[in-house]
Amino acid sequence: MRTFCFLVNPSAGGGAAPAAVVPVARLLREAGASVDVTYSPGPQAMLALGGAAVGRGEVVVSVGGDGMLASLVGPVSEAGGTLGILPAGRGNDFARMLGVPETVEGRARLLLEGEVRRVDLLAADVAGRRRLVAGSMYAGVDAHAAALVHRMRRVPTALQYPLGALRALATYRPTRCSVEIDGSAESYDAAMVVMANSGYYGKGMKVAPAARLDDGLLDVIVVEAASRLELMRRLPTLYDGSHVALPQVHVSTGRRVRLSAEPAIEAGADGEPLGLVSADCSVEVVPGALAVIA
Repeated sequence: MRTFCFLVNPSAGGGAAPAAVVPVARLLREAGASVDVTYSPGPQAMLALGGAAVGRGEVVVSVGGDGMLASLVGPVSEAGGTLGILPAGRGNDFARMLGVPETVEGRARLLLEGEVRRVDLLAADVAGRRRLVAGSMYAGVDAHAAALVHRMRRVPTALQYPLGALRALATYRPTRCSVEIDGSAESYDAAMVVMANSGYYGKGMKVAPAARLDDGLLDVIVVEAASRLELMRRLPTLYDGSHVALPQVHVSTGRRVRLSAEPAIEAGADGEPLGLVSADCSVEVVPGALAVIA
């Protein structure tokens, strides 16, 4: 029988996380599992809390959104632990990629009986800071949209990503980007560059439809610059993945990407803002870095 340490971001999903954890934890306890629930005092505390839970042999369960997950994949991976996911945030895109069930019963059953599989992570080096990323790193208008969403508090959850995208497009400026994939470089006037491990971001946008979590590759999506109106017209194609058929969209795969931009370009990873990128930043795949119940 597995033992679990639920680490909860109480503000995730507009405060939905505490309510999400209670029925799942109850079903696990009724099944005989040991469950500890800890409410996170902040992202930095995840390093110690996640590492300590792994040391006790517990499955660390991320309760929140992709931002909460972003704070845990590094500590759990580096400590050699196993991660479970209870999605309760605004985006939940990594959980979507893994196929985490929607129902309380399905989620409890998955945690109790689901297989432990190895998935890749991304190692992103931005401004000298290295972090492990589960889903994707991105730069450009989409990163600006994600930063706007990150600051939204009173907008209904269902409207946050569409509104953030439209606001970002309203002030968008193209950027000259150099994208080097496994040593081969191309330059673009770009609206956005995505380096993806997962197929989804932005609350269900299928940005990299061919991406796989365990193929040892990055999927690199470059969307060339266009008018604001044209980008707004293209936005719906991101939800079904049909944007990759457009001539202005370039799709590649590789193991290591170096990105530079002039002028500086806004960047983010798994819903968390990373600031501006101008000089080289790099992203590389780390095959099989994380054990996750899925």
